[in-house]
Amino acid sequence: MPADRPSEPAPPPDDTPATLAVAAAGVPYREVRIEPARSAEEAAERQGIPLGALLRTIVVRRGDDDYLFVLVPAGRRFDWPKLRAHLGVSRLSLPDADEARDVTGYVRYTITPFGSTRPWPVIADASIRDLALVSVGGGAHGVNLHLAPASLVAALGAEVVDVTQPETPAEA
Repeated sequence: MPADRPSEPAPPPDDTPATLAVAAAGVPYREVRIEPARSAEEAAERQGIPLGALLRTIVVRRGDDDYLFVLVPAGRRFDWPKLRAHLGVSRLSLPDADEARDVTGYVRYTITPFGSTRPWPVIADASIRDLALVSVGGGAHGVNLHLAPASLVAALGAEVVDVTQPETPAEA
């Protein structure tokens, strides 16, 4: 095959590894694109969803070459003791931006479990159970994936665990 011809067609420029992965998973979803927001509140408003339906993806390091994704609803904060107790470990840490990019394939603020370079385990906070819809990052600034929490959990093989607590007004 000539060097100037790719062996497979390139995806359209609007696709990201995340949008390709969620489509391949066969779960119902809707892609929502917005102008990048300056806050979680602004992002939720632009997407037309409640603040708590907006999920942030946090990459957590358990050890050498051992990471996981934690899905934290906006308006809630990560609870380290709860996560350590659930995992049965005494120490966890956050990777820096370069390390997170290296282990997920995504730059900061675009990280999502969908389409990650490696399929790290996923923990979704239990507060998503009662929601009709959640929004998770779509792998690029302003790209969001809307889907039912049960579909998200099934597609990612996520554990649903209480690992957050509400933010206090001073923290928000």
